[in-house]
Amino acid sequence: MKIIEVKDKKDARKFLDVVDNIYTGDENYIRPLDIEVENVFTPDKNVFFTHGDACRWYLENEQGKTVGRVAAFINEKKAYNYNQPTGGMGFFECIRDKDAAFLLFDQCKKWLENKGMKAMDGPINFGENDNFWGLLVEGFTPPSYGMNYHPSYYKEFFEEYGFKPYFEQVTNKLDLTVPFPERFWKIAEWVLRKPGYECKHFKYSEAEKFITDLKSVYDEAWKFHENFTPINKEDLYKQLEKAKPILIEEFIWFAYFEGKPIAFLVMFPDANQIFKYFGGKLNFWNKLRFLILKNQKKISRTRITVMGVVPEFQRKGIESAIFKHMHPVMKKRPQYTEIELSWVGDFNPKMRALHDAVGGDFSKRHITYRIVFGQKDLQSRYETIPVDTKYNNH
Repeated sequence: MKIIEVKDKKDARKFLDVVDNIYTGDENYIRPLDIEVENVFTPDKNVFFTHGDACRWYLENEQGKTVGRVAAFINEKKAYNYNQPTGGMGFFECIRDKDAAFLLFDQCKKWLENKGMKAMDGPINFGENDNFWGLLVEGFTPPSYGMNYHPSYYKEFFEEYGFKPYFEQVTNKLDLTVPFPERFWKIAEWVLRKPGYECKHFKYSEAEKFITDLKSVYDEAWKFHENFTPINKEDLYKQLEKAKPILIEEFIWFAYFEGKPIAFLVMFPDANQIFKYFGGKLNFWNKLRFLILKNQKKISRTRITVMGVVPEFQRKGIESAIFKHMHPVMKKRPQYTEIELSWVGDFNPKMRALHDAVGGDFSKRHITYRIVFGQKDLQSRYETIPVDTKYNNH
């Protein structure tokens, strides 16, 4: 077998199309849009290249057939904040062949070691953790947009190579045809009766203000997070532009106290319910099909990608107040019957408790792994967030 670095468009096509060999016959698999994957590895599309680097490869067998792929990357803002310099790997796909899988892992390890890294996390993304993050190990159902889907045998590959679980990511779901617990609404009403509190949904006409507010809440709420770095406003603007075809203003909410932003919730319709027909291609005709299918209300699921509350206002029912405002919004759109709450780490007990409080049912489990080079038996876990200081998704 031969590992080949992606250097041109022909190589990139082989990197993208290997999934056709892996997932043939798997009715649950939804191919990510090729352009979304390519943008991860395009410097002028991915702001992470301003403080990092990435490389990718594909694997050919003796007959010249593409049988695997992988990528490795370094986020310099985070790599040196661990006990050891730590890089990442992701976009791993491989036929059911352990030797092939280990060749791909070895290639990432070698590349990272040559750049001074002593450990590797994966599968992760060269970007924020709301997309392409973690290995699916339970809940092999059609993935929502941005969520990884994998064959069940990948878990064997990772663990036999020496990867150890760094943290687990649980995704729950809400059945909107089932009423919320009455206690939840009572808490919301109690909060909203208090003076000084208000909730507002996102508006494009005030995009700059809302992005500033989101950054303010994020940086305050996430500061107790292991290896925290402030969020990049430029990246937020790019994500907003990317989401424009699917974004609904009333699906993004902010909470304020005396005019100060204290919480936010970001939810999108699940575009994968349409993208599943596209085979990864977003050409002119598929863009037209997307508009037609969206207008035909073919999307029945939404995904809450992130939610945060600043520490001072945690444990005060703010999230209940936001859901209270969202409730009539969803009633106006009865085609939406499910909300996916994705994802919450096992290091975040407060958010896991919220998922339980709103009646969330288990949907999927992903694992983010870590291997410390030369110390395969070393077990490290993501640091649990203290309940009284931190409250956010992921």
